[in-house]
Amino acid sequence: MRITLILSVLFLLGAILTLEVYRFFPDYKSAFEADQQCHYEALSLFEVEGTLECDHDLETRQWILFSAGKNNEKATVFKRFRY
Repeated sequence: MRITLILSVLFLLGAILTLEVYRFFPDYKSAFEADQQCHYEALSLFEVEGTLECDHDLETRQWILFSAGKNNEKATVFKRFRY
């Protein structure tokens, strides 16, 4: 009974650790690839979502696809492209 509980807890901790480590791997190998994908999706989604923009965030090493807010509303982030 205790061994089953210990093994279950260890399995869950291993699964959580694996997911957390995977989360920090970048999706793209360079800023250029992330930039190209962001602008491609901005043009692809233009008809559906309206005006979309891409912005480069140097601190977090990602391109951000967003729709600028109107009348001083905050922007809506659609996707992040980490590199």
